[in-house]
Amino acid sequence: MNYHFMSREEFAAIRDRDQLLESAEVHGHDYGTPIKPVWSALNRGICLFLVIDVQGAMNVRAKMPEALLIFVHAPSLEVLEARLRARATDDEATIQKRLTNARREIALADRYDYQIINDDLDRATEELATILSHHGCGG
Repeated sequence: MNYHFMSREEFAAIRDRDQLLESAEVHGHDYGTPIKPVWSALNRGICLFLVIDVQGAMNVRAKMPEALLIFVHAPSLEVLEARLRARATDDEATIQKRLTNARREIALADRYDYQIINDDLDRATEELATILSHHGCGG
């Protein structure tokens, strides 16, 4: 996973020049995927895997209707909450905000091509690999 950090002003300038495939504000931070490297990789036959939220996925779908969208769920909101608390990286307000956002995102999961329940890492990984292979990625 490659992140490139920049100021809000730099990010806004890139977004305003339409140089992002997708962008969204998530939990108070701006995220986006530069479009140039995506097109470059796709033109070379490389499959890309973007780890993005629902806002970003819907932006990608709007610009690239052929994109394959896979929604990965926690087994339940209770399990998600336990995982967030176990990370011990967020305060209570942030955890509650993440849970609220998760409820909203889960309600939109039917817009994805596939859904995977991440209740067992090995099984979920195998399911993901099968889906990608079926669509010509990996092998």
